[in-house]
Amino acid sequence: MIDLGKYAGTVLAAYGVSAVLLIGLIWQSVAANARARKALEKQEKNG
Repeated sequence: MIDLGKYAGTVLAAYGVSAVLLIGLIWQSVAANARARKALEKQEKNG
């Protein structure tokens, strides 16, 4: 692993926060896509 010196905690925390935010955005996008697909199928079924 790269030697981050005295800033290791800060850098690793920043990586952790970034990873959590990216995972959250991906999850939100997938959930929104599922909701939109379901609404579209319902709309097409009802005409």
